[in-house]
Amino acid sequence: MAMNAPAAWTLAETRARLAARDVSAREVVESVLEAIERRNGELNAYISVDADAALAAAHEADERRSRGDSAPLLGVPIGVKDNIAVRDAPCTCASRMLANYRSPYDSTVAARLRATGAILLGRLNLDEFAMGSSTETSAFGPVRNPWDPERVAGGSSGGSAAAVAANLAIAALGSDTGGSIRQPASFCGCVGLKPTYGRVSRYGLVAYASSLDQIGPITKTVLDAAILLDAIAGRDPRDSTTLEVPPPGCERALETASQDLRGVRIGIPGEYFIGGLDAEVERLVRGAITRAGALGAEIVAVSLPHTRHAIASYYLIATAEASANLARYDGVRYGLRVSAEGVTEMYARTRGAGFGLEVRRRIILGTHALSAGYYDQYYLRAQKVRTLIRRDFAAAFERCDVIAGPVAPTPAFRLGENLDDPLKMYLSDVYTVPVNLAGVCAVSVPAGRTSAGLPVGLQLIGPAMGEASLLRVARALERERETPP
Repeated sequence: MAMNAPAAWTLAETRARLAARDVSAREVVESVLEAIERRNGELNAYISVDADAALAAAHEADERRSRGDSAPLLGVPIGVKDNIAVRDAPCTCASRMLANYRSPYDSTVAARLRATGAILLGRLNLDEFAMGSSTETSAFGPVRNPWDPERVAGGSSGGSAAAVAANLAIAALGSDTGGSIRQPASFCGCVGLKPTYGRVSRYGLVAYASSLDQIGPITKTVLDAAILLDAIAGRDPRDSTTLEVPPPGCERALETASQDLRGVRIGIPGEYFIGGLDAEVERLVRGAITRAGALGAEIVAVSLPHTRHAIASYYLIATAEASANLARYDGVRYGLRVSAEGVTEMYARTRGAGFGLEVRRRIILGTHALSAGYYDQYYLRAQKVRTLIRRDFAAAFERCDVIAGPVAPTPAFRLGENLDDPLKMYLSDVYTVPVNLAGVCAVSVPAGRTSAGLPVGLQLIGPAMGEASLLRVARALERERETPP
């Protein structure tokens, strides 16, 4: 695709060109639809696209602009992960259980994007019910990495990351329960932002683990992530976990921020640079940290001592909550129903046919953790470890402003490589799940590419409600990489 094609533009550039009337919303949408037609068959980033609805929305956006409407994202097409409700569109969660379900309502984030004039373009592929790290558990087939189609795009928001990286969307929304925005962003060379828990409403997000889930942007640049977060963040009375805090003001913070990092303290946790970290990943991540130092940042050592317990804690808490959340898919209330003579048999057949292997595995694990005699031993203990992890971050942020480290221990792995080894797959989240357990914010920003040309992300972690400062550091590093030597 020509880099001057509208589909290749950033969100900020698209917004500016639409506002200046250099291009019409229809031309932008047509460019993105052409890119989808050309590459989605190979990448499988989208589960469904309603081209007629997108073009109709573009026509409406152009009409509104001709009447003087200046809504901030008027006419910008944005892809949405298929576990986030969009009115009158499928919401399958990449599962046979919801294969024929269409949402009768908008999620809060969808409603807020509509209010900005954005066009919600298509439903993006994911691991089934967002349970996975490779988007290989989707009932609609795996997503392929745009840089190497024989490799995974990451997960669970693999469709969102692949679509943005391959210019099949100007920007996209994903969800992050244990790294599901940051890890695919790292694998595909995008920017992926996991906001503070409570910053963005979860109303209309199909629940996986309610105390961990958070919606966030996957974009081409840090500025784009700031723009999109500003659009979707804020208190929502329909989600009691959203916080009554001022708007993040991330775009304004980037506009006024210095391009250097003088006065910023970046903490490096020793626990994130241990055995199992790929040598090329470590080289690129350490190189990015060195560049931050050259921009004036103070590099300090910090410790997150309970990191080694994060995976075990996460996979008890998340699966326990998944067990409770997915109990509603019983063949009675909605979704798939497999007929049988008795209710118990119908329930068992429905769930056996509707859920894939990984979802069933997590339901069983979570149900066991919550069962009589095991609740204190597993679930309650995991929650205590979660408290210790939260305290680790609080202590670290007394010594630094931002924590830096890898997003994942490896670059994108080959399709099928980890599929039969759940433990190895779960360990790909070792650097991301602590952020969700602590409820803080984090972003993956490109750090470079391996000798094989595979993208690697640098993870920057900020304190709760610290998105504006976090993105300032990410933007400075992004600019430094864009500057010719």
